[in-house]
Amino acid sequence: MSRTIDVIELSDIQKHALLKIVKSPTSQQRMVNRARIILCRGEGMKQVEVARSVGVRQSVVSKWDRRFRDQGVEGLAEAKRSGRKCSLPPEVHQAIITDATQPPPPRKRWSLRTMAKAKGVSPATVHRLWKANDLKPHLTRTFKISNDPNFETKFWDVIGLYLDPPEKALVLCCDEKSQCQALERSQPGLPLGVGEIRTATHDYKRHGTITLFAALDYLEGTVHRQFHKSHTHQQWLGFLKHLDKECADGLSLHLIIDNYATHKHAKVKSWIKWRNQRYKKKHGVERIVQHFTPTSSSWMNLVERFFRDVTEDVIRDGSFGHVQELIDDIELYLQQRDADPKPYRWNAKGEEILAKIQRARKKLEEIA
Repeated sequence: MSRTIDVIELSDIQKHALLKIVKSPTSQQRMVNRARIILCRGEGMKQVEVARSVGVRQSVVSKWDRRFRDQGVEGLAEAKRSGRKCSLPPEVHQAIITDATQPPPPRKRWSLRTMAKAKGVSPATVHRLWKANDLKPHLTRTFKISNDPNFETKFWDVIGLYLDPPEKALVLCCDEKSQCQALERSQPGLPLGVGEIRTATHDYKRHGTITLFAALDYLEGTVHRQFHKSHTHQQWLGFLKHLDKECADGLSLHLIIDNYATHKHAKVKSWIKWRNQRYKKKHGVERIVQHFTPTSSSWMNLVERFFRDVTEDVIRDGSFGHVQELIDDIELYLQQRDADPKPYRWNAKGEEILAKIQRARKKLEEIA
């Protein structure tokens, strides 16, 4: 009596998945062979016939036949392997991780090579362990926690303007960018080629500095500006009068500013008080409303984000033979920007920011 062939019963879903593996141009050859083995077995072929058809040993057919019966199509994938055992002693492994933030005196930080030399391993080993544990001792990020006793009140005052701007008002993020230097490189940069880096001479001539007074319209993204040689309270007062003249009548101007002394000068306060009294009689609202950011919290003023852009796009890599050249380039840049403004938007949640600051304060107290 002949032996009954043990046939694999394939469902339509399984058959479709196997055919997809066989026909896909990106499938690995070993996966294609395994899928063909199961399809042949599903058609009733004997293991020896399948081995001859696919071009493998019968033991291979038997292995994947058994794996498919136990795990289905997923069982054809390569199983995880233990790999080679780690040759790094456990104590060295742990030391590379724990000592990453504890360099020996007088070092202030480790590098890959200095750590590798100290522990007797390769830099690649140190890099692998640091990366696996998200350690970055070679990087530094500056910070400053505000000590303003009214921090939270001022914080929500400014954030509230971003998240819920008042009606019939303009929210203007204001500040001065001082010491914009008109530097002229002693030689022009070399021509740029494929795979080459921009060049600039290390020496230069100084042709003076300017101060850019800017008021970023939070909703529109346009920038009101003036250029001055210095940034005393007289120039700031002149800029406020410029905003008062340029902005539409009937609106309140909510100015987000920092705690620089020129912003709180007695003459500035006196003029704002006088202007608001006259404006309130005519329109029923104050013309200029000041919102001071907490001390050491310039990051809350979105005009700082604009200053970063103008520095990177125009000032830092430029070469200017005169201060007026620098002013002309900045002005042209701002004209193009105002023609197609892209407002900055505050998306961070205030509660999360405050929680992060509280954690940082707690850490500082623990260290102290």
